[in-house]
Amino acid sequence: MLWFFLCIGLLLAGYFIYGKIVEKIFTIRPERKTPAISMADGVDYVAMSTPKVWLIQLLNIAGVGPIFGPILGALYGPLAMLWIVFGCIFAGAVHDYFSGMLSVRARGASVPVIVGNELGKTMKHFMNIFAVILLMLVGVVFVLSPAGLLNNLLKDFIGWDNIGIWVGVIFAYYILATLVPIDKIIGRLYPLFGALLLFMSVALMVGLVMSDKPFYSQGLDFTTNFNPKDLPVWPLLFVTIACGAISGFHATQSPLMARCMQNEKNGRFVFYGAMIGEGIIALIWCTLGLSFYEDTNALQAVIDKGTASLVVHEVSTSLLGTVGGILAILGVVILPITSGDTAFRSARLIIAEFLDIPQQKMIKRLLLSVPMFIVGYLITKTDFNIIWRYFGWANQTTAMVMLWAASAWLLRRDKFHWITTLPAMFMTAVCFTYLAFAPEGFALNWNTSVVIGLASMAIVTIVFFAKVRSKSVSNNIETEVFNE
Repeated sequence: MLWFFLCIGLLLAGYFIYGKIVEKIFTIRPERKTPAISMADGVDYVAMSTPKVWLIQLLNIAGVGPIFGPILGALYGPLAMLWIVFGCIFAGAVHDYFSGMLSVRARGASVPVIVGNELGKTMKHFMNIFAVILLMLVGVVFVLSPAGLLNNLLKDFIGWDNIGIWVGVIFAYYILATLVPIDKIIGRLYPLFGALLLFMSVALMVGLVMSDKPFYSQGLDFTTNFNPKDLPVWPLLFVTIACGAISGFHATQSPLMARCMQNEKNGRFVFYGAMIGEGIIALIWCTLGLSFYEDTNALQAVIDKGTASLVVHEVSTSLLGTVGGILAILGVVILPITSGDTAFRSARLIIAEFLDIPQQKMIKRLLLSVPMFIVGYLITKTDFNIIWRYFGWANQTTAMVMLWAASAWLLRRDKFHWITTLPAMFMTAVCFTYLAFAPEGFALNWNTSVVIGLASMAIVTIVFFAKVRSKSVSNNIETEVFNE
């Protein structure tokens, strides 16, 4: 139990200490008007209070990532918790801060525009395609996972079993939430959902403390790979646990709140702080996975039987009883639904930016949204496990690119760029190793894949410094597009 609270303490200390350092290096300008003020349109650019923006940001970025990912990561033992803590503080929260604040400085621009500003037009076009693909995968994952949770809940209590109905209901909600102004549904309901999520996460930990389950049933051995299938920690752990440590999906979501935040001084709380909040949720579910079952073989058996959804169902109903379990599951269901709708919303805005189609009129929002939802529905017919694996790699690759873009922004202004460059290098090695090793990639042997990953990291780093330094500008010159 002490280990769990130590990890929580480290995350909170990361916010107050390292988060402040990151903010100082970025250099906020509280006197500047944010896009919410200077570009208010009543649809996507809408000023909202800071607590509300934080809660919406938390729900936007969370999804099932900080729940399903840590449950699957628990198969590797307590080492997963180290990745959540240090990955969140030094990589994920830094990534989220820069993806949000660079969007604020670029009039609420989406991640492809930010990447294009810093890494060139080729990378911008790449990210336009890649980000939309990622968001479509996210949207589909966040349809199927809550549908599975709701279906398991009703099947267990009343014997009703029809996941297709839930898929249809969730898609219908996504269509509505994607089209209406952001303050009509998202702005009003998400703060309440966020409060429920936080309350139920704490309730589950209280339930674990009050139960006869020991914390960390296999002990705190950080040198052993507990995975029953003997899958290698490197690079799989760092792709399996994404949203609880670092996630490129967040770079697609942060611009939504960059369009609603009232002052740059709120950026550390909204962007860095929301990621710390997600890290705490991830720690809770990783701890539950490591403690509720006697060993990782038992955990793997439940996952094989019904994916991580069944783990959530068993843990929640066992620790909190029938009523409490239902509320906890509903709290978990909220996460993917409130990220799925904003995933489709972000995809609409990225496509709109690329095609230069204003989004104030409903007919133009429909023009982009209908084809997206048709494609999304067709993707739901694919096996969930396959979608999840491709989502994991695409997710971390997006984070890698965003971190390199942030490094370019810092380097050109003679700021301390290593806060983003080191995690960018790390994630480059992760992504290329995974691509070489994974069955959905090139399926090479592990040793060869590691060499490819490290070599790719070295090449990308050398190319980055050669190209960015050649275009270095004075720190006194504001060069970001749309800055004033």
